[in-house]
Amino acid sequence: MNIQIFGKSKCFDTKKAERYFKERRIKYQYIDIIEKGLSRGEYQSVAQAVGGFDALVDANNKDYYKIKYFAKEQQLEKLMEMPELFQTPIVRNGKAATVGYRPDVWKGWE
Repeated sequence: MNIQIFGKSKCFDTKKAERYFKERRIKYQYIDIIEKGLSRGEYQSVAQAVGGFDALVDANNKDYYKIKYFAKEQQLEKLMEMPELFQTPIVRNGKAATVGYRPDVWKGWE
């Protein structure tokens, strides 16, 4: 297993995801999405696994309105510039990925 957790330091669900893997002694790599963002390749891989752009965007974020009315291609560009708009945690295991706290799915990865 090669677990990566893309999250925000102040996100409660990100902390719960980290705790889930720590408690099971599963090694993971934590990436602060605000600091590092996602590369294009990482974005494509995760988007394909979770169902696309809409599954990755936090529509409840107060800054979502800044990209809401752009065309899809422009929304993606803005999302890459504003990583705080990603829904977190994004947890990857190879080509598999989840968005949010999903222990039911992660259990199948063990």
